[in-house]
Amino acid sequence: MKVTLEKPAAHRGVITVNIEKTDYTTQVEKALKDYKKKAQMPGFRPGMVPMSVIQKRIGASVKAEEVDKVVTKALFDYIREEKVPVLGTPIADETQEPQRIEAQDDFIFKFEVALEPEFDGTLSSKDKVDYYDITVDDARIDEQIKGFQQRAVHPIEANEYEDGDVLRGNICELDENKAPKEQGVAADEVSLMPKYFKAEKQKTYFEGAKKGDAIIFNPSIANDGNEAEMAAILKLPKEDAVTHTGEFMFTITDISRMAPHPVDQELFDQIYGKDVVKSEEEFRSKIKEELTQQFAADSDYRLLIDIRQYLEKRVGKLEFDEELLRKILKASNDEKEAKKIDEDFDKSLAELQWHLMRNKLIEQTGIKVEPQELQAAATQSARFQFAQYGMTNIPEEYMKQYADKMLQDENQRRNLIEQAIDTKLSAALKNVVTLTHKQVSLEDFNKLFEKA
Repeated sequence: MKVTLEKPAAHRGVITVNIEKTDYTTQVEKALKDYKKKAQMPGFRPGMVPMSVIQKRIGASVKAEEVDKVVTKALFDYIREEKVPVLGTPIADETQEPQRIEAQDDFIFKFEVALEPEFDGTLSSKDKVDYYDITVDDARIDEQIKGFQQRAVHPIEANEYEDGDVLRGNICELDENKAPKEQGVAADEVSLMPKYFKAEKQKTYFEGAKKGDAIIFNPSIANDGNEAEMAAILKLPKEDAVTHTGEFMFTITDISRMAPHPVDQELFDQIYGKDVVKSEEEFRSKIKEELTQQFAADSDYRLLIDIRQYLEKRVGKLEFDEELLRKILKASNDEKEAKKIDEDFDKSLAELQWHLMRNKLIEQTGIKVEPQELQAAATQSARFQFAQYGMTNIPEEYMKQYADKMLQDENQRRNLIEQAIDTKLSAALKNVVTLTHKQVSLEDFNKLFEKA
């Protein structure tokens, strides 16, 4: 067996794999013997089919399969051992001579490979990149506290209706004279939220209403005939509720309003656990600490974007064998996907260029993600997901179980690995390049992404 690499163009290679009969004979014989042990054919006992019959029946297909295995292994072993900088998967060279499995003993297979371009992607202290320090001011802390209060809303009793309040009371059907209808529908302890009525005019009937007021409205019009809403209000089966399209009188017995939770010990305990925070001053200090950590992570993320832009400008557009790359991408996709490949090709090239640059930086900094770091990344991601719903006091045992479940999903695991690499790479590069620190507000920081 002989494997060689030729470079007919700067970013294109041809790997030739020469296979001789001795390279695959043993494998073919073993495969045929294994088949013979299990073969069942009319006129022969199981396992007693003559080898000549088996050879005639499946010899060519077994030979083709084993030759393919030998060639594939030789090809990828060569790429790995010789560290050939291949982009994508090798594809068969369309110009090679057809190989006739039955007629030949020796074979020559040629594969086209796209090669990585050479470039200097290293960084040093001579490289200056902006780093944005996001200011955590009192307004930002107040906003976070307000968010905590809103997520911990609690009902209070109100005397006069405001938009968004829940009204409770009794309802009865009216006749054409606006008097209670004989044998009409009536129900107690009915709840209404006029804010969610579909008809705007029906909402206005409840403006400024107080306990004890009797409001005339039309539930069918208010809810646009919605079966579920009508059934809930009239406490009837859906099919019966929708038949009552007239006016009703609703007598208010209670007005309930969801009020933001006061900034007190109960709120502190809900957010951070029992007695972790014991005063509003400590509460604000804790929030500032968390926001500072969160914004630092955002700043690091932005740093990697700016380093990418800096490197792309310094290195310039990398050269690729674009025709060959298109062929490689299309080889593993159907016609529908092939069209999308053409449409997104420029974007794919840009991402490929950053992928190569990023790999150079990973090699330069020597970073790698250890199992415990991946676990930590999964736990942090889980903690962030819960925090979005105001759930910051989740037991560590439950958080670990959730993180473990995330890591069992292959797509989530791959994404977490990439996130962990980016986090470590950004941290490492902060000690490589010279950072030009800039203090910015969160609003101005977010505007940086609008310009992209």
